[in-house]
Amino acid sequence: MAAVKSIVNESKDIERAVALIGMGARLQVLESETGLSYEKLLRLYKEVAGKSPSKGQLPFSTDWFLSWQPNIHASLYANIAEYLNKTVALEPIEVVMKAFKLYEEQMSTCGIEPLLSVTRAWRLSKFMDAGMLVRTKCSCCGGHFVTDEYENARHFVCGLCKPPARAGKGKADGGLRLA
Repeated sequence: MAAVKSIVNESKDIERAVALIGMGARLQVLESETGLSYEKLLRLYKEVAGKSPSKGQLPFSTDWFLSWQPNIHASLYANIAEYLNKTVALEPIEVVMKAFKLYEEQMSTCGIEPLLSVTRAWRLSKFMDAGMLVRTKCSCCGGHFVTDEYENARHFVCGLCKPPARAGKGKADGGLRLA
């Protein structure tokens, strides 16, 4: 006997997919986080976004999250997500969506161009759930930053307390600046 498909569950999946598409999520995220078929997601994506979804692989390396400026953005997002995980009963994808919205609002308030996309935020959450990336406390400022799992926490100094030599010196609008 085949499993009975729930119209209510499908409706929730469609609602979630529409919200994720609106946030700019890639098709692979939608496939992973909903029970909808690839064909339905493709049609939904085209209807909501008005274009075909981006093609290609999702980023799979943890390295991007560890470079200077992306690390600061990833760390802000990860701290927001951690707070939501501890204080609100949400499904993991709902944490990603709410944390990402809060991250974007914070970037907008500060006049900084967000470096994370919802797809990168989702991937970061997956890396953290798998223990490939962790949050480590800075021995200087006490903030928690995304690091690889083997970082020596005792001597860790974040990229804000000890930025690389050329960090924050670029002329790009909306980037982090160091005085």
